[in-house]
Amino acid sequence: QVQLVESGGGSVQPGGSLSLSCAASGITLVYYSIGWFRQAPGKEREGVCTINSDGMTTYADSVKGRFTISRDNAKNAVNLQMNSLKPQDTAIYYCAALPGRLPELFPAWGDYNYWGQGTQVTVSS
Repeated sequence: QVQLVESGGGSVQPGGSLSLSCAASGITLVYYSIGWFRQAPGKEREGVCTINSDGMTTYADSVKGRFTISRDNAKNAVNLQMNSLKPQDTAIYYCAALPGRLPELFPAWGDYNYWGQGTQVTVSS
């Protein structure tokens, strides 16, 4: 059975950093492309970034230069390093996976095959 589990969320002050992890079981992530999404209260879920099966990364304009997605193949996981956090980054963060290459640079939530349960990130002073 496939499972994706996000961890690493918490509460930080503006300008702080957090590192999230998306750990997989039932699939080997090296063969999958991964997307991170986030959803704030009262707002639609939005794409944050992607990493393709060939290693290519894509970032939403709102996080470009502050967030970095990377693979940790030894742990069968994908990480999201978040720096210079802003209050508007507050949301539940989700990871999602699909086999092989991304069908487009920034696929929608429904284009993925598997999804995690989410982890809360809160940025406030």
